[in-house]
Amino acid sequence: MTKITSKLMISFIVSIISFYPSLSLALATPPRIDQKVECDLLIVGGGLAGSAAAYEGLLAGKTVCLTEITDWVGGQISAQGTSALDERPTQRSLLLYPRGYLELRAGIENKYGLLNPGACWVSEACFMPEAGNEILLKMFKQAEKKGKGRLQWFPSTVIKDMTIIDNQITEAIAIQHQPAPGTPPLNTEPLSEIIDDAYNYNNSQRFDKNIIRFTSKIKANQGADWYIIEATETGEIIGLTNIPHQLGIDPRSPQEPTASSLTGDPYCTQGFTYTFAMEATADPQTHEKPSFYEQYAPYYSYELPRLANFNLVYTYRRIHSIKPKQKRSTNPREWPIYPGDISMQNWTWGNDYRPGTSQDNLILTQSQLEATGQRQPDGWKGGLRTETLRKGEENALGFFYWLVAGTTDSQLGEGVKEKHPNYRYLFGLNSPMGTVHGLSKYPYMREGRRIIGRPAYGYKDGFMVSEIDISRNNFRQDWYSDNLTPEAYRLLWLNLGGLDSLPVLSGQETIADIQPRSRATIYADTVGIGHYAIDFHPCLTQSPPEIPGNTEREGERRGQGQAYPFQIPLRAMIPQKIDNLLVAGKSIATTHIAAAAYRVHSFEWSVGAATGTTAAFSLEKQLFPYQLVDNLPYREPLLEELQRLLESNNNPILFPGMSIFNQSWEDWK
Repeated sequence: MTKITSKLMISFIVSIISFYPSLSLALATPPRIDQKVECDLLIVGGGLAGSAAAYEGLLAGKTVCLTEITDWVGGQISAQGTSALDERPTQRSLLLYPRGYLELRAGIENKYGLLNPGACWVSEACFMPEAGNEILLKMFKQAEKKGKGRLQWFPSTVIKDMTIIDNQITEAIAIQHQPAPGTPPLNTEPLSEIIDDAYNYNNSQRFDKNIIRFTSKIKANQGADWYIIEATETGEIIGLTNIPHQLGIDPRSPQEPTASSLTGDPYCTQGFTYTFAMEATADPQTHEKPSFYEQYAPYYSYELPRLANFNLVYTYRRIHSIKPKQKRSTNPREWPIYPGDISMQNWTWGNDYRPGTSQDNLILTQSQLEATGQRQPDGWKGGLRTETLRKGEENALGFFYWLVAGTTDSQLGEGVKEKHPNYRYLFGLNSPMGTVHGLSKYPYMREGRRIIGRPAYGYKDGFMVSEIDISRNNFRQDWYSDNLTPEAYRLLWLNLGGLDSLPVLSGQETIADIQPRSRATIYADTVGIGHYAIDFHPCLTQSPPEIPGNTEREGERRGQGQAYPFQIPLRAMIPQKIDNLLVAGKSIATTHIAAAAYRVHSFEWSVGAATGTTAAFSLEKQLFPYQLVDNLPYREPLLEELQRLLESNNNPILFPGMSIFNQSWEDWK
């Protein structure tokens, strides 16, 4: 048998995995086209990732089209109401963030005169959601002026359909809605009441529709004519095009050893949350019990004895304080609350709604999309279960009543929960959430569809960032040897050992001799950074979630815990089958457990900045992003040029001292 060198073998593998069957998707004919728009970058989703991509695209001089289902940009910090920046102490102390994220933080401080006008304790930056939208729009204008780009902003707009020819999206059809004459303004009704209408081409009693055809601005000789960036909260474009992806729990494996399922479970995603704001008052308020309260009351709880304190919960995410500069003790239980203080609520056993079965899961699987007609021509409605959205809204409204008038606690029992009547629920177009009903315009999403990247060297089934790439978990615990097969346990430790595993492979040492690395996986194609704990809000076991005595999915929290500072590899943003689509936000190629860390504010900005920069770079170089990484692990000169561009633009791609030789990351908090 002829001996094949390692280099030739790698080249052979790369040549095999570079071949993909052509993907074509015919566009269903819309009833009409009201507007034609040309873009260099079409960014679908105006959350933090989409905003960051738009910001960098504008600075690069590109024509950027940005669509968003709500009428606010900012996602987590605005339309979803979670305007409390999740950051880790060491990264924050170094201000090691992308330039746009730093500008956002500076904008908050400039607006209020301090970074934490809410005097909350969960973050060093808690503020009103409307400020997030306002600051980002100003940043876009400044980026347009500085970079000579052009922003075309399409609020209240959804993507309905796409044409894909020879693995490229050639056009996208969108629907923008506005109130019909004589009807109430936008944000009068909650999302569950309007979402089906928003995806319908036809005008309705509620909305007039503007049907938009997005196409490329240029015709390139090579590479793509334009780029589409998937930055939605649930991975809508992934569901619409059905490119390879994962949903929910991954099967247990050497890469995902703490998975709570042996075979995987697409119905168990992390909980979603309709946030709301409540204001402290000098006098007791009258609170009317919602008609549905008794249905959801068996769910609500402070969760843990150490959290069973109203002051603790209220100041946790306080977004407006009457005395923000007042000195406070180190114990939030003792922090004073003054009339006029406003708190945003986002609580696990509260307004989190956590379905986990095929009867109530929010993000529909492909088989469920088929069954509900969303895979049919003109059938797409965003890929969500509307009834579950509605119940999440009710659950949130019931949680407010529980906070002020409830006396039960599902996890801690009787005698724990007291009434707190001196608070009022804030609603109206001028309220913090900007809605008549008082709930956030869109639920805070922790997890959506996640792409499977392209096959690559070492990733024959498709690139994926996994649990063991970032987790500080102790994999020597007996649970792993007891619950993994001997071969899976061996592969786990060979992966954890890295270069230290070589003596085991040669038979000189055993698995027990391997010292696990104390850092995250190093990626040659890093284009961004992030750091946050692996943080779970697990799905519940039975349907409906609020059923008395319901429990969290067994084993889900076993995977949570601290993570090492990690990188964002370009391969995690490149989907299979479509060459001019890049993925940002929470839908990059991560596993269920890794995604629990790759989901917070600064990460979203970092990955969005990377996609915007990569798309603009690829247009300039007339190449496809996959061509920047298709020869790894060998050097990729153009990839290195992209990385230098990111760094020169103050978008960090490495933590200080991060290399395969530096194993000392235990001190990072």
